[in-house]
Amino acid sequence: MSDGTNASVRDLCDDDRNVRQAAEDRLVALGVQAVDTLLPYAAERDPSRLKWGAESVLQRLGDEALPRLREIRRQGPGRLRSDALTVLLDLGGAEHLDERDRRAVERLVHIRLKDERPVRVPSEAGRWLAFPADRLDDAVAALGLHDLRPATTVMGVAAATKSQDSIEFKESQGKTQTAYRVFITPAFETWLSEVPIQNWCMLWGNSFIDQLDGFALADRLSERCGEAHLYVLDPYNRAENWYVSRDGRSVRSFGTYDEPQFQGEPLPFEVEHREDADEDEAEEYAEGVPYAMTAADYLSVEPGRMPASGTHGHGWLATTRPDVPNSRFKGALPL
Repeated sequence: MSDGTNASVRDLCDDDRNVRQAAEDRLVALGVQAVDTLLPYAAERDPSRLKWGAESVLQRLGDEALPRLREIRRQGPGRLRSDALTVLLDLGGAEHLDERDRRAVERLVHIRLKDERPVRVPSEAGRWLAFPADRLDDAVAALGLHDLRPATTVMGVAAATKSQDSIEFKESQGKTQTAYRVFITPAFETWLSEVPIQNWCMLWGNSFIDQLDGFALADRLSERCGEAHLYVLDPYNRAENWYVSRDGRSVRSFGTYDEPQFQGEPLPFEVEHREDADEDEAEEYAEGVPYAMTAADYLSVEPGRMPASGTHGHGWLATTRPDVPNSRFKGALPL
């Protein structure tokens, strides 16, 4: 690495934003010559200015960097092979891997699936759909899902909530369409003693649920699966929603900013909460249960750390368009 390249890499960490930007510009101007130098920094796990700067340069190089990354995967140097795989996935997605690398990634996923118990589903924030696990085929048909691929839970949640989860593309007639990626969790058992054991799957997909109307998706699911729910936790706006649909129709819902907040008749678990409420809770539960996590706990399954004994099968990644497979979505996913 030349003295000039060394200086540019050091400047990626400078306190002055203008200095950092100038360093990025110089490294981008080097083209593929900068790839080998930046790879180890871009693939680091811990966040830092150096990592962010290296990632930014490689992102700006884009397709120009892909041939060199594939060459490193095939020919080395060996110390860069692992980093090259990560950056290849980030820049281009799995469709830019050669067949050997694709098979290796698939084998690794299957290995991780064997010992991923217990799994954890995010409980701090998010939005998800829930449906009976024994109606998985019906759910896939109802939502028009394609290219189902086995996925670990940590991998699937990252794909549907943190990584690229939507792609705009032009279909054969030239019209712009959007494809979404979603994650269907393993089947989780209900655990409340007074509720008959039933297995539920959750479907995660931020863009999918936001752009295609989670309430309408729940209705579509319940029309084919008998029952489906939508849950929303939005701590930023101090908002929660829960929505129950049966046989294609809304049964009961709550929304922090809805008017009225509750719609439909109270469900049995809400009546129990109201009857058991003490003086301090009487007003809180006067109309029903205003908490999405409580509703999920009683109606399906509450996100969080899922007991291994109550987890069945594995998760699935899927897309909403047959002509846009999972391999088109960019981003190296954790396993």
